[in-house]
Amino acid sequence: MRIDLHTHSRASDGTQSPEELVRAAAAADLDVLALTDHDTAEGWDEAALTAAELGVAFVPGMEISTRYDGHGVHLLAYLPDPGHPALVEELDRVLDGRNERMPLMLERLRGLGIDIVQDDVERVAGDAVAAGRPHVADALVELGVVSDRSEAFRRYLSAGRPAYANRYAAPLERMLRIVDEAGGVSVIAHPWGRHGLEEPDEQAFAELAQAGLAGLEVDHQDHDAAARGRLRAIARNLGLVVTGSSDHHGTGKVDHELGCNTTAPEELDRLLDLARQASARSGRATPTVVGR
Repeated sequence: MRIDLHTHSRASDGTQSPEELVRAAAAADLDVLALTDHDTAEGWDEAALTAAELGVAFVPGMEISTRYDGHGVHLLAYLPDPGHPALVEELDRVLDGRNERMPLMLERLRGLGIDIVQDDVERVAGDAVAAGRPHVADALVELGVVSDRSEAFRRYLSAGRPAYANRYAAPLERMLRIVDEAGGVSVIAHPWGRHGLEEPDEQAFAELAQAGLAGLEVDHQDHDAAARGRLRAIARNLGLVVTGSSDHHGTGKVDHELGCNTTAPEELDRLLDLARQASARSGRATPTVVGR
């Protein structure tokens, strides 16, 4: 069984519609797919309908922007009630932060002599719930300033680069509690993909597990063999679920093809069991997995 638990559509910064994404997953012989767009559940219904048509099991999720110990951390939340008031409030704050920093990034790019305006970003963002740095990167590609998203981030948009602008991200421990209260279950995405080996360390993961963390995304393109081995050992020590995923963005990311990393069926079973427990505790009407 081939299981990919981290993908993106045009509802955030992917380049495929939810329907196109699910059809691509079926063509890639995936049996289970999670849609985890940034800070939104916008694509769930379209993806679920297509998954039911094609016989692909579909897990609704989202990738939430959080902050921990001064660093950005992406939190994969699976099967929460998207209408839970505290979750809606935090996601609205995150999305407002995305929108509010856009003019500042564009101003800084113009200060570097790059002729870019809001309309350029909106043209490439299409029906995304909120435009973000990847859409600025796509606009820079379209304008011929850079060759791809990676170059745009490396030269202009990553933290510490000249057009970077900070924005609101939810406190991680608070978001872990909110996802649990919404009947969902949480996994930290690519935990060592941004800040290097051992950050957060095992003690931090243990504290986060006490706050409600269920798992770690171990098998990810941003982790080399050493990082994967160490993270897998930490997950085993702490009783955390181990996931593996592509972090697919369509043509928006190279080397992140659907199914390039996958989750073991027994780990998915553990994750879904924890989600059922959270749903029961919450007393809320939570989403279900389509086709499983």
